[in-house]
Amino acid sequence: MPPIYPGLTASHRPPLPGGGRVMLSGRMPLEVILIDWARDPLQKLYAAYRTCYSPKTPGEVWGEIHDGTISGEKIRDFISERLKTGHASPLEQVVFWFGISGVSRSLSHQFVRHRIGISFEQQSQRYVRFKEDRLEYVRPKTWDKAGLGEDYDRLMAEVTRVYLKALDQGIPAEDARFVLPNAAPTNFQVMVNFTELLHIADLRLCWRAQWEIRHMVALMRREVVKRVPELGGQLQPKCGDRRMGYCDEPLDEWKRCPIGKVRPHKEQLFEILEHHRRGSAVPLTEKDIREVEDAGNEA
Repeated sequence: MPPIYPGLTASHRPPLPGGGRVMLSGRMPLEVILIDWARDPLQKLYAAYRTCYSPKTPGEVWGEIHDGTISGEKIRDFISERLKTGHASPLEQVVFWFGISGVSRSLSHQFVRHRIGISFEQQSQRYVRFKEDRLEYVRPKTWDKAGLGEDYDRLMAEVTRVYLKALDQGIPAEDARFVLPNAAPTNFQVMVNFTELLHIADLRLCWRAQWEIRHMVALMRREVVKRVPELGGQLQPKCGDRRMGYCDEPLDEWKRCPIGKVRPHKEQLFEILEHHRRGSAVPLTEKDIREVEDAGNEA
């Protein structure tokens, strides 16, 4: 039977840097697919921005898009410039749907903390009765490095035994699940707008994010880059040149980060500012603040 998503191949499932997979009856890799995205996202963004900055009505703007008066190149150039301004609200009108599988409950507890502009549907441990051939676990490589991989597997095997025994004895799945660990995998279907996807990438592509969620978001980014490269290229860790531009994490973490050598730390920026001002950075006075507050309202 051909795959439901013809573009989905093993290349979507590269080895996990810093982490790994283990299951007691087979393997279940972390997998991310881009199910769908808002049709003609660049046109939608262009129209949203032009609605803000043009005297033309939305109908007139869309008329120019549809009749070819505005070329695709002009649309891309216009959006590229707008993205540099930080005007983010139009980005909420571009939406992506992802299918995500094989991630741990440890990851899901972090992921669902993103609440604005995102919707989750998650596999239930209450209604899904996991059988032995589908009872799988995520095992970080740190356990192997510590020489505790076999101990981990024995513990998961015992959890599996007790869970299946509970089901066999008539304990409802909603109660049997109490023994399942954070290592148990789960699946998502996610709908997220581009504003929130940028925020997720800001935090979860950072060196300090846990390896599993960092890899999941990396796969989400790669999917968007393949389908809508003009937007996928905007997805970076917060220190990226298209985002905040510098690192604001603890200095010691910045020193450990693989891209720290090419992204400045905020302390460096302060040092540059201090050198530029010869150490005399002047605090804002009430007069300074009033000048900003009253600008445009002068008598």
